Amino acid sequence: MKTILSIAASDPSAGAGIQQDLKTISSMGHYALTAITALTAQNTHGVTLLRPVSVRTFRAQIKALLSDIQVDAVKIGVIPTLSIAQEVRRAVSTLSVPVVLDPVLASTSGFSFVDHACVEYIKERLLPLCTLVTPNIPEAAFLLEMSRFPKRGGHMLVRQYGTSFLVKGGHSRRPEAEDALFTTDGDVRRFSSPRIVTHNLHGTGCTLSSAIATQLALGKPLAESVALAKQVTEQGILRGRDLSIGSGNGPLWMFPL
Repeated sequence: MKTILSIAASDPSAGAGIQQDLKTISSMGHYALTAITALTAQNTHGVTLLRPVSVRTFRAQIKALLSDIQVDAVKIGVIPTLSIAQEVRRAVSTLSVPVVLDPVLASTSGFSFVDHACVEYIKERLLPLCTLVTPNIPEAAFLLEMSRFPKRGGHMLVRQYGTSFLVKGGHSRRPEAEDALFTTDGDVRRFSSPRIVTHNLHGTGCTLSSAIATQLALGKPLAESVALAKQVTEQGILRGRDLSIGSGNGPLWMFPL
């Protein structure tokens, strides 16, 4: 059994963030550790409040975990403040394990999670330490400081930040959802799948990134880890597509029905 550390915000509706990472990693038969960066108030309609934990609280969580338990991989989600970003980087720099960062900058409903100074620090100091970064198309364009994601944007991201990127195509209007993996050795691999008609897609990015981190913890190559994690995510969407949890954008379901 592998141990994966999720560094992310808490979601009381349990569709995303720490709670979804816990469910995803557990459903794959592995052990999830958690370090909470922020508390949120949210439901299936969106986020209404975010309160970062104190840097002292976050540091204490990391110290308690790393002083006792071996970590095999790290998944990073919402990092709300510069001081917490600095602590995340400090922790990651002491570990020689795969690190997957899902750059959650804002919610689907438009709630902003991160301040400007924190974003700049993440871009300059944390992204280069990661094994893989998993932005969606708008986030990828933002990381390039462009209004639209260009045709060769994946290669530009790799050159700029020195790490591999999985650019998620769920925001495109194509009949199939296509994700593109751009690696530091210059390879490009595309993963296409039919769109699943459902209103329950809350936490899809958290699911994918934590599943990739779990596969990397097992020693799988990057492209294979992405392919297997996409299967886990698609299965979660299929299992949860008819759930009635809330009246908005509902969650995936990670366990057998």
